[in-house]
Amino acid sequence: MKALIKRIRLPLMILTLLFVSCSDDDNGMTPPEETTTTIVEAAQATAELSSLVSALQKADESANNDLVSALSGEGPFTVFAPTNAAFSDLLAQLDGFDSLDDFSSEQLQDLLAVILTYHVVSGTAAMSTDLSNGQTITTLQGSTLTVSTDGGVFISDATSTAAQVTTADVETSNGVVHIIDKVLLPQAILDELADIILVPITDLAIGNENLENLVAALIAADGDLPNALRGDGPFTVLAPTDEAFETFLDGASLEDVPVEVLTQILLNHVIEGALYSTDLTGLGSGYTTTLARGAQDANISIFFDTSDGVTFNGVSSVVTPDVKALNGVVHVVDAVIDLPNIVDHAVANPNLTSLVAALTDGGNTTFTDLLSDEEEEFTVFAPVNDAFAAFTNPNSNDLNAILSNHVIVGASAFSSGLTNSYVNTAAEFDTDENLSLYINTDDGVTLNGVSNVAIADIVATNGVIHAVDAVIDLPTVVTFAVADPNFSTLVQALTELTPSTDFVSVLSAQDGAGDDPFTVFAPTNDAFAALPAIPAEADLIPILQHHVVAGANVRSGDLTDGIMATTLEGDAITINLPGTGDNIADVTDGSGNMGIGIDAVDVQAINGVIHVLDGVLVPDTNN
Repeated sequence: MKALIKRIRLPLMILTLLFVSCSDDDNGMTPPEETTTTIVEAAQATAELSSLVSALQKADESANNDLVSALSGEGPFTVFAPTNAAFSDLLAQLDGFDSLDDFSSEQLQDLLAVILTYHVVSGTAAMSTDLSNGQTITTLQGSTLTVSTDGGVFISDATSTAAQVTTADVETSNGVVHIIDKVLLPQAILDELADIILVPITDLAIGNENLENLVAALIAADGDLPNALRGDGPFTVLAPTDEAFETFLDGASLEDVPVEVLTQILLNHVIEGALYSTDLTGLGSGYTTTLARGAQDANISIFFDTSDGVTFNGVSSVVTPDVKALNGVVHVVDAVIDLPNIVDHAVANPNLTSLVAALTDGGNTTFTDLLSDEEEEFTVFAPVNDAFAAFTNPNSNDLNAILSNHVIVGASAFSSGLTNSYVNTAAEFDTDENLSLYINTDDGVTLNGVSNVAIADIVATNGVIHAVDAVIDLPTVVTFAVADPNFSTLVQALTELTPSTDFVSVLSAQDGAGDDPFTVFAPTNDAFAALPAIPAEADLIPILQHHVVAGANVRSGDLTDGIMATTLEGDAITINLPGTGDNIADVTDGSGNMGIGIDAVDVQAINGVIHVLDGVLVPDTNN
């Protein structure tokens, strides 16, 4: 609790008045004879005024006060009685005060008495009908209150917020009580407690001469932001200095910034919840979200780093932390934080420096230009520095192609919407033949069976980033077979059930010097389960070879009705279009079995393409 510098004492005249009631015929308002309950007794009997009773008792702990006895005297008095909720609101306004017990010194108890006597009018029992619009009332404390009867009965004090009478005309033997929803504060208390009374964030900014540009921007923006930041909150506001705004505007004026853009920029400085510097330093670095809206109307992410002070998005540093407000906390910062796109987020995070270096190697701007495009949406799987350090590029693939394999163009894929499925990346097998990426969500999010999402949903204006723990190399058809649990029986058949043939090496070839590219018709686990039994190795090898067409990357667009393709086994298969039922196409195998369905197409690898089958193809065993 902060020490109070000054000391306010109730004027002797006011204390004397508390003990001297006015004559019964003052103003002609004599309490009804049948009413024997005093103001204090009425308050004690009213549950929602228990805090008022406690406040009177706390003030009386000072030898200078005897408020309970005074308000039990003859009166008459008019008392505006704050509810328990009103006292809770007052305590929330006082920095370091958690309860009335914090008025623990004589000095503080005398201050509490000043507040309480500001709620008392001596010498009259004014009913609500005696109150008029614009009326000024002098209180026992010595300062005045102003009455408004527009839409109810409101009592204005020295603050900007009036109290409303919620229950009027509670008659007692020594006066009348009007229950109100706010503790009234005179100017003397506001002056005395200037360093203790917390104000809403907007009012705090208005009172700071170094935040005039911020206040002007809040007023110029859309959405009534000044009033929003007077709301309940709590909010954390990163408040740019006047100099920060001048640098940001670079000679322009606020009027030159479109209102909707200015609004979003300002919202990008507001975080829901109260985050103090100690909260941030305890976390070290990481992401939270602002109230600005980015891709898919999601809240934009903001990166904080406490390794050297506190910085946000790598561009703005806290110069004055932890300025408490009634509805949150303000950190004054030295730069305006613009709305971040994908590239901005990558540059801001020191754990993505290897990715940024790879994207810009040799002055390359292909990726930075692409991922800065605000007219498109992207999903980027961003390998962290450790992932790059561990990557050896075993197939000597082109780095630009590998980087492209981490980018989905045209969609913002948030973690909540991910399912076990294939998507296309920006990497290509050939022109307009984009590589596939297999996403598995059975245990977290895993990509192509090799890379796990470590930090999900870093939201930018033009997409979303997921930080991953491994570089995702260009996939072969084997990569997808191993990664997709629907092909686990096929993988078993290609490996442990056929040890004499190295199918993995054959189907991993990607240099064009062997049989690649391959078109693989891949039976699912259910397809194998439909067999009476999986054949022994000698019979299984030709069956597996009958599912592979070598030397061709035959995509669904290349298929025509009746097209025949010769497999590695030697027999041809025939594609029939359209397929029956839900099948995309039907396949007739070398043995003449018809109606084997193609359920999914164009799982594109760097060395071929996979089409998914619901049955196992059997070659002609008689040739």
